Amino acid sequence: MVVAAIRFLLASDALVALALPLTILLICWRHIPWPTYTDIKDFILLGRRPKRVRASYFSLERAFRSYEQYAQLSAKEVGQMRRSYNTLTRANTNLGNKIGYSKKLGRLHDVTSMNAVITNAIVGLALEEFQELETVHLVDVGLADLGRVREALKHFIRDWSTEGEVERTRIFKPILELLKEVNEEERGNLKVLVPGCGLGRLAWEISELGFETTANELSFFMTLAFRFLLSPTTTTTPNEHSLRPYSHWFSHQRTNDSLFRRLPFPDVVPRLGPKLHLLEQDFLTIPAPPSLSWDKATPASASEGGYDYIVTLFFIDTSLDVFTTMRHIYNLLRPGGIWINLGPLLWTGGGQAKVELSLDEVLKAAEEIGFFISNETEGPTARRTVECEYTGDRNAMMRWIYRAEFWVGHKSKA
Repeated sequence: MVVAAIRFLLASDALVALALPLTILLICWRHIPWPTYTDIKDFILLGRRPKRVRASYFSLERAFRSYEQYAQLSAKEVGQMRRSYNTLTRANTNLGNKIGYSKKLGRLHDVTSMNAVITNAIVGLALEEFQELETVHLVDVGLADLGRVREALKHFIRDWSTEGEVERTRIFKPILELLKEVNEEERGNLKVLVPGCGLGRLAWEISELGFETTANELSFFMTLAFRFLLSPTTTTTPNEHSLRPYSHWFSHQRTNDSLFRRLPFPDVVPRLGPKLHLLEQDFLTIPAPPSLSWDKATPASASEGGYDYIVTLFFIDTSLDVFTTMRHIYNLLRPGGIWINLGPLLWTGGGQAKVELSLDEVLKAAEEIGFFISNETEGPTARRTVECEYTGDRNAMMRWIYRAEFWVGHKSKA
């Protein structure tokens, strides 16, 4: 009976009727972005939800929505890549298929789904830690926001994996060597501020030396990812997570296996505590001790308020008004405090930055504000140029090398 039934099914139109919708479903699963939980909720509540609003570039709402839409935005991009591929001539399409390009696009789709395990976990944690996100106004996100999510994912590897150890050690070393000069017994009473901390590895390293360290970051694209590492509900052991961080960037790749390679993280598990704090706000809004003034013509108070060290790594050139940023660094330091800087001068172009200074101009402005820039030629405070990369793919055919400048500025004790 069973054999007869199977023969009947194969000989009838029923098989075709079943195969067609299954084929369509498979194609949709591979090429069409599926709606997220929020998309479904928004559709159900259509007409009762607040209208869409424009959120600031690095806001909690925009970052949350961007992580939530990571898989969908990525799938949309893969779809566009497939459409471009399909415009090839038949001969060139056959050639592409022979070398496996179509399978490569399918692999990109699958790898994106693997990365989405992390982005979805970040979204879930954010909902737990920020209850207001349950009723957040809708935010339209696009490819620029997808780029910010991908940059944060690459920071997991740069900051918190053995893969990124060589890169980060090169830029951390001058800073940490200087701080290690401080007597270990004194470090617990000294405060360090690290603005623009990203995913917080440098701030964590400084706290491990014994300093009371505050990691400060404006972008919730970064801090939501950092919270994912800090929370015992999402990260408990070294290397329990993995990403394929370079999979979306097909240029300068030697092999597809390298392009799609899996990289584990974190190499250590960070936690906030008495020595490590997280401050999620614009650096310029951190209140300065009221008794201190940036103006060198005004004698500073002998108050002990302020930070003992402010460490800026790849930070000052992100400012649209570097004069105000340097003045605020001066304000936040206690009398006798020290500013440690390492980074390039990659200003925001197109007239967005109010000034775009040369290194010489930056140092002259710092001195006018009141800093004494160390002119030593040897030792941990000596000015120097540090050739380095930033979130680079060490297997790629291209390397972007910064010639970053390291200097130490002292605020007068008087």
